[in-house]
Amino acid sequence: MGEFDQLISRRGTDSIKWHVKDGELPMWIADMDFKTAPAILKAMRKKVDFGVFGYEEPQADYFNAVASWYETEHHARPKTDWMLYCTGVVPAISSVVQRVSHVGDNVVVQAPVYDIFYHSIENNGRHVLSSDLVYDQQTHSYAIDFVDLEKKLAEPLTTLMILCNPHNPIGKAWSRDDLIQISALCKKHHVILLSDEIHGDLVFGEPTYTPLFSLPNDLIQHTITTVSPSKSFNVAALHAATVIVPNENLRESVSRGINNDELGEPNLLAIPATIAAYTQSADWLHALKAKLVENRKVVDQFVSDELSEVQLVSENATYLLWFDVSQITDDAENLTKFIREQTGLFLSDGTVYRGNGRYFLRMNIACPTEMVEDGLQRLKQGITKFEAQK
Repeated sequence: MGEFDQLISRRGTDSIKWHVKDGELPMWIADMDFKTAPAILKAMRKKVDFGVFGYEEPQADYFNAVASWYETEHHARPKTDWMLYCTGVVPAISSVVQRVSHVGDNVVVQAPVYDIFYHSIENNGRHVLSSDLVYDQQTHSYAIDFVDLEKKLAEPLTTLMILCNPHNPIGKAWSRDDLIQISALCKKHHVILLSDEIHGDLVFGEPTYTPLFSLPNDLIQHTITTVSPSKSFNVAALHAATVIVPNENLRESVSRGINNDELGEPNLLAIPATIAAYTQSADWLHALKAKLVENRKVVDQFVSDELSEVQLVSENATYLLWFDVSQITDDAENLTKFIREQTGLFLSDGTVYRGNGRYFLRMNIACPTEMVEDGLQRLKQGITKFEAQK
């Protein structure tokens, strides 16, 4: 049995994902049901065995590990003096919202998008201004309406845009040309561009993942890129991320925000585990991606053969699949609830991502294939029952 086929019980382990009833199958929140890479575990054990856990801060080896990873894996090496440590991508986003925008300002997003963006904006007294992605019902794909995006960026109260690259929940890696166009529009209208790139390592085929910081120098002076090993290596509870800000003045402002919010101090495992991930775990990640491709093929085949009324929309990024259920309902919240009640399958309701999310469900397939197959059977069972009672 391969390392990605092992069924690991996570019940009773304080897991948010697995805090469910007996018999339920959670395939919602974005963490994986796989053990992390052996090199990461080894580095953690070594640190724990050391036994002294005082205050720490990342040194050159940490930042060099991040830079070398992006150079090796994504052919773009950020300068280490662009980097700041933060306890997570989401804390960094909230801190940036507070630091570079003002109460009452507009923050542009592209719905449907990761729901925590809305929390970070609205809980800090800013307004969400969405340039909704355009969905093509024929090709089952999304695109950016650049005319609308420029209109939203040009509004006087717009000071910040939060980009998701690759985009969650739709599973799309933005092309380099898309990113250049987005960044150029932000520059033109004096809008700071913050990119959440936490899923960047999990892209399969073309277009490949393009880090925002890899764009031409004149297009990155108003940008902030957030990265983390958390999704790639299943270490969300590590609370470690890196914020990459090429412009010195903007970086100083972001740094003040992170430190004022007390988000710059790593826990005892964050530094060694991140270094081990980025310097010793590439082979593990490549094997993981092969498993995710296998799982995606299983889903694709099942949906094609057994669920003709459902369309798989995700393109080539993340382990989160986006299902178009518009032929079944315009109320994904109700459908998600019904499926869970009837079958125990716990999926994400697309409504929380706004935009046209009410026609979609999101499924996490970062688990053994046996579990994916179980989830698909439950999905079919739930949809069959839902349609029978309409």
